[in-house]
Amino acid sequence: MLRGFFVGGANVQSVAANLGLLIGRLGWGLLLALLHGLGKLPPSERFIGGVETLGFPAPTLFAWAAALAEFAGGLLVAAGLLTRPAALAIVFTMVVAAFMRHGADPMEKKELALVYLTFGLLYLIVGAGKYSIDWLISHGRRRA
Repeated sequence: MLRGFFVGGANVQSVAANLGLLIGRLGWGLLLALLHGLGKLPPSERFIGGVETLGFPAPTLFAWAAALAEFAGGLLVAAGLLTRPAALAIVFTMVVAAFMRHGADPMEKKELALVYLTFGLLYLIVGAGKYSIDWLISHGRRRA
């Protein structure tokens, strides 16, 4: 069961659905990694200070975790490798962003974090689909 979480996913049979998951993974994962995560590496003192104001212990550690969730997690999702664990890290980061960091802000400040959160939940639940490294790992061993 644990292996299924790491490289498994829903049994999506439709070529169109699997192609949609691939296109979504590539777009969403690369946008998150390159437009949001990359700029947070290494975490600046300002970013670490912002994490500290949210009340997290070890703010430097949590700033690194958030930056890596966005950058490395986005790249992993785009590749379809360890998609569900990467999506889980992204979901946690986006919950913090939407409801803690931007909790008192107007909706237009929360919107992007909520969009990334929504897609994170999709890939956490469904997985990467057939056109992914996860699928090759989970199905390649069954044929051997």
